[in-house]
Amino acid sequence: MATHDLFSRLAQQVGDRLQDASHAPEDIQRSVQGVMRGAFDRMELVSREDFDILMEVLQRTRSRVESLEAQVAALEAALDVDQSAPVAAAEGAEPATEHDANGDADEASASDTSRKS
Repeated sequence: MATHDLFSRLAQQVGDRLQDASHAPEDIQRSVQGVMRGAFDRMELVSREDFDILMEVLQRTRSRVESLEAQVAALEAALDVDQSAPVAAAEGAEPATEHDANGDADEASASDTSRKS
């Protein structure tokens, strides 16, 4: 419903209530308040307090999302660095051999290989 139509209907209802001027001022005030309250309820308005609370929640949520986005970007960058390091090392590395605590090639695995042949 258009806002103009709503206010026109509201003005008509207020005018209808005020035609009977013999009512006591309190009755007129209650009638006008009732009409206004009904119109505002149909417009689904929120109070200023509720609006301010929701804006505060939105601002906190927005800052938290920005913080989490920065953390995700940092983790993705670290993951990219970690994944590229083994690839670079594997390209220039020699074939791996098993070494014991002294740094010598593992003789047991060499002898196992010769026995299987």
